Amino acid sequence: MMAKKKNRREKELGVLFGMVELFIQIGKPIGSNTLKESGFQSISSATIRNYFAKLEADGYLKQPHSSGGRIPTSKAIKRYANEILKESIVSPKSDKFLSSKLEAETKEVSAYLEKSLETISQYTKCAAFLSLPRFDQDFIVDVKLVAIDKTRVLAVIVTDFGNIRTETLYLDSKKLSSFLLKRIESYFRFRMTGLDKPKLSKEEEKMAHQFYHEIFLRHVVGYSNFGSEDVLKVGFSRLLNYPEFLDVKTLANGLSLFENTNFLSSVLSSSAEKKELSVLVGDDLDVFIPSKVSCSVVVVPYYIHNKIVGSLAVLGPTRVPYSEIFTALSTAADAISKTLTNSLYKYKITYRKPKAKEIEFQSESNGYMDHAQFIVLEDKSEEGE
Repeated sequence: MMAKKKNRREKELGVLFGMVELFIQIGKPIGSNTLKESGFQSISSATIRNYFAKLEADGYLKQPHSSGGRIPTSKAIKRYANEILKESIVSPKSDKFLSSKLEAETKEVSAYLEKSLETISQYTKCAAFLSLPRFDQDFIVDVKLVAIDKTRVLAVIVTDFGNIRTETLYLDSKKLSSFLLKRIESYFRFRMTGLDKPKLSKEEEKMAHQFYHEIFLRHVVGYSNFGSEDVLKVGFSRLLNYPEFLDVKTLANGLSLFENTNFLSSVLSSSAEKKELSVLVGDDLDVFIPSKVSCSVVVVPYYIHNKIVGSLAVLGPTRVPYSEIFTALSTAADAISKTLTNSLYKYKITYRKPKAKEIEFQSESNGYMDHAQFIVLEDKSEEGE
């Protein structure tokens, strides 16, 4: 009797997983005949309908319309995804492709992570986000100024590691012009390299000097003090390729998740604490937004010198191809870990992560001035002013 019950349960789960796999492919309600023609020819349509009824009673299936087929619930998709996680299957094709794209040695570690995240988003056809530590020994290599209006200027700061930040500056002047901003940029380059000092009027040099100190002081303060990990995010528009997100409400709910910094940080931190790949499906995300959301998130940690320093994740509809996503993220995390470990060792770069109330450094130093020593305002390889 026990063997018979186990056999029936296995068949029931087989029908459930078959339903989930077919739903992931077509995204439409599935009837007994449709499932039978998709690999279940050995089971009669009547038997499949009996399985459907039992699975629906257990909360694994639902019927959107009384006369139509059924679709798997979040509970069903979650069980299916966790079953795949147990198998830990890695596709050689995915491993080879992503490894070739993500493994490298580079000093521009910030730019590398942004590019890698974009590659992951493209490959998985999902939105992607990633938490990262702060990398030290970085310095500003260029500043671009763009006029917003008559009194405001946008400063675009580019660092040696490929990091880009923006600051808004205010100028009480009627002489603001693109020509003046170019002259101020040339003053910045002179201050950073010591080469080609521009000829400025006293008023222009005073203005440039003020901008220079304002930008660099904001940079050092922002770089030294952070209460949570930085989060990169890309690829939300890729979700429009899924029919589910053509619905305005579904798209809005998905966007509310992607734009919720607390949600992103919480998911990424949770993965780092678990030290393993994990998946959140449908109802798992209800705690973050008041409305039901037809999304799933897959997240995995990555390492530097065998120490977890961040996590990367993708956000998509509940019917993403989980096996492929798990393989892609596992491969990407391994490649990123290898690249960062090798690059930080080669270029002698240190990093730090935030604590709840203070910043944790890879040194015994304490205090703001000790923290600031890791930030280089200018490239001192050339003799400056």
